[in-house]
Amino acid sequence: MATIVLTENRALAEADLQADAPALRPGPLFVVGMWRSGTSLLYALLNQHPQIALMYEAELPILRPLFWKRGGTSDWAERWNFWNQALDRHQIRAADIPADQPTLADAMRAVYTNYSRRKGATIWGGKSPNYYDSLTWLARIFPQAQFIVIWRDPADICRSAMRAAESDEWFSKRGISHRSLFGLQQMKRQCDRLVSQGVPVHQIHYEDLIHNTAATMAGICGFLNIAFDARMTSLSGADRSAVYEGEHHAGVNSEAIVRKKRRPEVLSAALLEKIQRYMFLWRRQYGEAWLPAREAQAANPGVPGVLERAKDRFLFRALRTLDAAVVVTYCFAPLSLLRKYRALKSQNREAVSAGITAGHDRQSDTASAD
Repeated sequence: MATIVLTENRALAEADLQADAPALRPGPLFVVGMWRSGTSLLYALLNQHPQIALMYEAELPILRPLFWKRGGTSDWAERWNFWNQALDRHQIRAADIPADQPTLADAMRAVYTNYSRRKGATIWGGKSPNYYDSLTWLARIFPQAQFIVIWRDPADICRSAMRAAESDEWFSKRGISHRSLFGLQQMKRQCDRLVSQGVPVHQIHYEDLIHNTAATMAGICGFLNIAFDARMTSLSGADRSAVYEGEHHAGVNSEAIVRKKRRPEVLSAALLEKIQRYMFLWRRQYGEAWLPAREAQAANPGVPGVLERAKDRFLFRALRTLDAAVVVTYCFAPLSLLRKYRALKSQNREAVSAGITAGHDRQSDTASAD
């Protein structure tokens, strides 16, 4: 009897808190950009505003096969958390989420608004680079959604991804530069479609975010129709608790916005030439203002030929098909099998790391003996 009373009291207390909380926006805010485009920095600055509470790469929309059947799979929340620890990283208890969610949109709304209410914010949603080819779909399931899209020089994206591969396994997978380059075009097509449909979209550039932070964030506040807050120009005191650990996130985890100096080139000449050819082609198609290059470009690098474009399109589709297959596997394979697979991968990584360390130690010993 006492347990029932405590449960009822807790439910009433939570209801009172929700009643006192400010009214949430009817639709979510999605922050999207290609990987290594500054989306994590933008997320941290946005969440400095008391009215904004975005989730960090929660990415439930990526697992949309979980909701192919109305009501979703019975273990959708558990599988989602296994996928990327979204609930753990945001300190959301699965028990606080009603398991019976008719659609993916309902499940997202339940979780994302739960996170927003904890802060007392009115703007809910999330940021993820992996939404780059899902903009129109997200706008369809959330007709009142708003979007902030961030662009960056594709050469700098590929450089940053290659450097991130040194400390993060995800960026070391084959084809990451190809995915990044042609993912930008996919994002551009979808962004233009949203604009043509009258969906609220605000577009910014990475260099402006870094070098003109105050003006850029003020522009975003104007788009969202909220008062500008000076805290949005600094990382000091920002909540990065949901951000993944890793050296490649050192910038967003610092206390200052880092303006990195020029570093040695890591891209091959062939890849740089390919990027220039496609940028030359895309500027003809989409206008000079799109994707401003940070460095001077060749006056006329030529455009990719018909055969090159066909091969690149085929490779991109093949890579995306592989990505989709991985998602479906994580959605429907037995969780016990997936846990064993992930444990085995972890053991292999540790073994490789130990081998590299041992090799470095032997080299040091040899050098000392010499």
